[in-house]
Amino acid sequence: MKFSSLAIPLFSFLFIQTAFSQNTSKTPNIVFILSDDHSASFLGIYGNPDLKTPNIDKLGKDGIVFTKAFTTAPQCVPSRAAIMTGRSQVEIGMTRFSAPLPADIKAYPEYLRESGYYTGICGRTFHLDGNRLPQESGTVYDANGLETFKNRVDYLKITQNLDEIQKQYTDFLDQAPKDKPFFIQVGFSDPHRIFDAREYEPDPQTIKLPSYFPDTKLLREDLAGYYGEVQRLDVSVGRVLDELKKRGLEENTLVVFMGDNGAALIRGKGTLHRLGIHVPLIARYPGHIKPGQVSNALVSGIDIAPTFLSAAGITVPSSMTGKNLLPAFEGKAYEGHAYVLSARSAHGQGLPTNSSHFDLGRTVFNHKYKLIYNALWQIPYTPVDFASLPFWYDLQQLNADGRLDDKWDELLFAERRPLFELYDLEKDPEEFTNLSGKAAYKSIEDELKAKLLEWMIINHDYLPLPIEPPQKK
Repeated sequence: MKFSSLAIPLFSFLFIQTAFSQNTSKTPNIVFILSDDHSASFLGIYGNPDLKTPNIDKLGKDGIVFTKAFTTAPQCVPSRAAIMTGRSQVEIGMTRFSAPLPADIKAYPEYLRESGYYTGICGRTFHLDGNRLPQESGTVYDANGLETFKNRVDYLKITQNLDEIQKQYTDFLDQAPKDKPFFIQVGFSDPHRIFDAREYEPDPQTIKLPSYFPDTKLLREDLAGYYGEVQRLDVSVGRVLDELKKRGLEENTLVVFMGDNGAALIRGKGTLHRLGIHVPLIARYPGHIKPGQVSNALVSGIDIAPTFLSAAGITVPSSMTGKNLLPAFEGKAYEGHAYVLSARSAHGQGLPTNSSHFDLGRTVFNHKYKLIYNALWQIPYTPVDFASLPFWYDLQQLNADGRLDDKWDELLFAERRPLFELYDLEKDPEEFTNLSGKAAYKSIEDELKAKLLEWMIINHDYLPLPIEPPQKK
């Protein structure tokens, strides 16, 4: 469904929010299902014919599918920080991978709890209490009270075991007071590497390889491993949804499914290219979200927090810069963001020996054009999470032997990256042809640089601004 480009006046948004609340016999429960390293390309409902994901597909058919949802980072910690707070991770100082969310930065579950919700987080680690390193022995975290989420929610349990995740989820539902609405974030590790869902994997030779990957035997096998993880994830999501139905909670529960960032595949996780930040986003709320909707509005990870607060009838604090998605839920004309911005920063706890551990970049884009600013343009691309795997070594050797198409040499193995990348997203959705520096696109490039500069100033970004220094006369 295409949405009108006409802006909706403020009173219309207030009317929609009020109508949403009035149409709800009770304040809605909220279940937020978060997958890990999951690009939108890899679900059946997003058009992938080789993935069998009936549970997630049905969730989309019963609700709304957002085709242009993007995270604020191509990595879990900064992306989840923005999702949890409705604010850019740059603005709140959450660009270091192991950083704990500062105690004075409120997460949306806190607002929900203050308004009467029973709140919880279970499953895959939520990544926002920092990482205790051997060198620190926990003393830094303990002495300074840095692990704060035990105080932010009513229920907090972490595991990666699928059966244990389901048990934590059902335990939470058992403990939720009957006279209160509840919120629960259910996190899954799938489809994060290591790929071990062997029984769910398709035949590598029968899958249709996406055009944005070189076609090699080992890469096909690796991608089949990823598909297996996604298909196992679908079974897990089905169990979560079935439990709601079994308990009679389905009708009054807003369910949202989302990926925390893009897939750990070529030009995916860790990069600001499409595969790194374009994620699935699906919502279902029977009687309140018209089934079968598709929204092409530009959506950012910062939109989740204000949406949940609005659905609960809570005034969204002015500190949150995300947009409320309720108008789209209601089937109203919804424009979304004019521009979306995402940022790449440190990854993991390793020393900055290559760009997988440490990279600094920013991107800004609208529906048609995208600009990427590589502040560390001098260092080459090193993939996150698979630089030591056989299929990547194989690609490196094939390229060295001249047996790969020349485009892969430029896109994957160049000694230096361009300082700026500019793409026409309508003609080149996979971001292969860099238009930066071309005279015909100068006005577009200047416009995007101006938008990025504005955002960097407002968010107190520490990177150099994307402008040429003044020329000495």
